[in-house]
Amino acid sequence: MLKPLIIAASLATLASCQTANPDVLRREDAQRLSSVEDATVLSVRSVTIDGSQSGIGAAGGAVVGGIALSNIGGPRGSSIAGIAGAIAGGVIGNAVERDATKQNGVEIVVQLNDGNRRSVIQAVGGERFATGDAVYLVTTGDRVRVQQRPSTSVGRSSP
Repeated sequence: MLKPLIIAASLATLASCQTANPDVLRREDAQRLSSVEDATVLSVRSVTIDGSQSGIGAAGGAVVGGIALSNIGGPRGSSIAGIAGAIAGGVIGNAVERDATKQNGVEIVVQLNDGNRRSVIQAVGGERFATGDAVYLVTTGDRVRVQQRPSTSVGRSSP
């Protein structure tokens, strides 16, 4: 009876720790004007984007650990075991959340047409970048992303 409860709580905790797809934009970025600059990729390197620690994993782990160990010992022993289980579960839940939300990313160094250079770190999405690629540097509010530039732009010839 206790084991299914622990499994269900663990799955619910992990489901709440999803990582964001870099090809999906935030709702508040919809219908906002973005600036777009032409650029050329100078270099690309793989990076790891650390996972989040929102507290959801720690809270879920504490609940599961507290429930799991509260059935050990007599009335006084079960309280102590429950507290120890909650602490251990919180630590483990935090680590699970961090690992579950870790993402593969890329650092893309680009050169703008005016000669300035920029570095952008973003999660790996559907696009792959290589040195020499023509790209757009898209800025929306305080967020920047690199995206592939089509081979020809409307009203312009390819660089």
